[in-house]
Amino acid sequence: MTTPDIERRRFTRISFDADTELKYQDQSWNVSLIDISFNGILIKSEQPLALNIGDEVEAVIHLLGDDIAIRTPATLAHNRDQEYGFLIENLDLDSLTLLRRLVELNLGDEGLLERELDHFFDDGSAS
Repeated sequence: MTTPDIERRRFTRISFDADTELKYQDQSWNVSLIDISFNGILIKSEQPLALNIGDEVEAVIHLLGDDIAIRTPATLAHNRDQEYGFLIENLDLDSLTLLRRLVELNLGDEGLLERELDHFFDDGSAS
C-alpha cells in the first residue's frame, strides 16, 4: 500500500466473519463478509453477482442470527474476480450503533474510534 492510499483511507477496515445477505430487486445472495468499516463493506461471492457499478443493494450483516443485524443500503463501488466493494450509505441509528460497537471492540483505541466517527459524520455518511 502506498502512502497516498494510507492518507486517503480514513476508516479502518475490520476483518469480520458474519452471515451476510445482499438483496437487489427480486434477488438475494448469501455472501461472505471479508471486512467492514464505517465507509463500506467488502464481500466475496461464490457465484458472480448480476450487479453493475453504482447499483444499490440492501446489505444485511447478521451479528446474532436474524435478531441483531446491521442493515444498510450499499452501493457497488468496485469488483474484482468475485470480491465486491460496497459503499455504505444512510445507516439507521440501530445499525450505526451496532457498527460503532463492532469497530470499538476491534480497534481497542477510543481515540482512533472517535477520529473515525468524526470523519464519518463530517462526510455526511450518517444521513
